[in-house]
Amino acid sequence: MLTQIIIEQHLVVIGLKEGELMATHNWCHNPKCHTYQTTDRVRGSGDNKVLRTRRVKIHDYQNAYYYQGWENHFCRVACFFAYVKLHIDRIVAIAPVKEPSETPIKVEKEKVQTRRFDWNRQEYYNDTSTRTKIIGERHE
Repeated sequence: MLTQIIIEQHLVVIGLKEGELMATHNWCHNPKCHTYQTTDRVRGSGDNKVLRTRRVKIHDYQNAYYYQGWENHFCRVACFFAYVKLHIDRIVAIAPVKEPSETPIKVEKEKVQTRRFDWNRQEYYNDTSTRTKIIGERHE
């Protein structure tokens, strides 16, 4: 009984209706993926050979720290960037940025002694400059 409730709840969470199977693979979303001439894309028999878009295995990356979000939809980084290059205007239009974002910070200024080389005079000299160091965010 408890197992059935858990399974039913899981189906609701991932958006499946009872009896539906979750997909295990996607096709690479790069519209040119099928044009790259690699041996793993060759399909067919006899004289009916074709280059086919790669399949991408769907993984649950929610607990993986390196997950970027594109891995379940593109076979490689080059395909991801080809897709972005083709659709960048529409992607940006989803959530346009109309003004800059700002984060309040605390800074500390410090004097720094450095040794530099003057290429015109061909000699080293000491230089004093002021460095701005970010020491954290300001919470107001």
